[in-house]
Amino acid sequence: MGLSAREMSLNILYDILINDAFSNISIKKHLEEENLIHMEENLVREIVYGVLENNIYIEYIISKASKIKLKKIHPKILIILKIGVYQLVFMDKIPQSAAVNESVNLAKKHGHKGTIGFVNGILRNISRNKEAFTKIDKTNKADYISIKYSHPKWLVERWIKEFGEDFTEKLCKKNNESPELNIRINTLKTNKETLKESLNNYGFKVKDSIYAKDSLIVENPTRITEVSEFKLGHFFIQDESSTLVGQVMDPSPGSTIIDVCSAPGGKATHLGQIMNNEGKILSMDIYEHKLKLVEENANRLGINIIQTFIFDGTKRQESLINMADYILIDAPCSGLGLIRRKPEIKRNRKEEDIKELVDIQYKILNNAKEYLKVGGFLVYSTCTIEKDENINMISRFIEENKNFSLVNIENKFHNKENIETLKDGYIQLFPHIHNTDGFYIAKLVKER
Repeated sequence: MGLSAREMSLNILYDILINDAFSNISIKKHLEEENLIHMEENLVREIVYGVLENNIYIEYIISKASKIKLKKIHPKILIILKIGVYQLVFMDKIPQSAAVNESVNLAKKHGHKGTIGFVNGILRNISRNKEAFTKIDKTNKADYISIKYSHPKWLVERWIKEFGEDFTEKLCKKNNESPELNIRINTLKTNKETLKESLNNYGFKVKDSIYAKDSLIVENPTRITEVSEFKLGHFFIQDESSTLVGQVMDPSPGSTIIDVCSAPGGKATHLGQIMNNEGKILSMDIYEHKLKLVEENANRLGINIIQTFIFDGTKRQESLINMADYILIDAPCSGLGLIRRKPEIKRNRKEEDIKELVDIQYKILNNAKEYLKVGGFLVYSTCTIEKDENINMISRFIEENKNFSLVNIENKFHNKENIETLKDGYIQLFPHIHNTDGFYIAKLVKER
């Protein structure tokens, strides 16, 4: 007898919350080890992501109901309580009795006699008095948003200061919603209509994306990587925001591109596709195992103009000076635009990380500018919404490098809805406004 969906959820959450594993990797690993039916697999994903997305709120509810302080509860028992509370508060389709009983069964298996009564008592109490336990005081707006949407207080306060209370609340709410899956069409092997038809024939619901012309949205993507079109390289899984990087750069066939922080190669392979597989892309990263992913993805997609190199973007490389027609810096960043895909970012990221990352980003920019020919284009992108890593970074760079300026990118977009900065040479995307990952892209030209 294999593991139940709830026990697997417990093991995955233990992996993420206690051993700091990445959610997507841990889920994939555990699901591959156990052969669950579709419905159970979906339940595992819902519980795991639901607990991670609402972790602070769930802990707030448990702390109201428990006489024992959270840090004194055994980690596995606390996770069992979190799974129970998530089902009681957020999952209408699960009967309350089932949520309690299944959690008690897990406590029997993973705890001792005392913990069984403890888990049973807390969950039954919450189930009977749900309104009282879920109520949050609204006196302090930052506290309220932090608890209600389970975002760390420092981040909520930072965003309120930067964007205002209303904007921050909408953003945090959207960060807790499941993102749609985007795929990028490989135009070297197929086209949008053909791929749409093939996927529809499998039963996938597919629609056009909003801004990226090479993207599609798949509404029911379960096991989409098992279809032959994926294996044959007809598409690549990539968020629309990320696909826009290639669209903004729009390199000519035969060009030389240096992609400074390339792995796992989504953007590099898209650039190769836009160049019709003609020219040269130097794909750099500091980790060999990550460059292997670039090579694997390029092979599957049928792109052979990518050459991979181990390379640290913070160190100047004399042999690359004046080599490139285009530079891509998809900079290491705080990742705060990806919270809806990787909810553990909320727990793991610290405010001091942003300052360290800003220093790294600036070093990479200052080295990479030397690799660009005069008249060449530099595209800088991040998967964050932090101004210090984005517009403030580029403004400072231009201030200190007068031979660079931002380029109008209006003609790269067929749909300009809710994007007002295309003339200014950059875009900042937000999950709750653009329905994409939080993302920044700027395009600069080296004038002299």
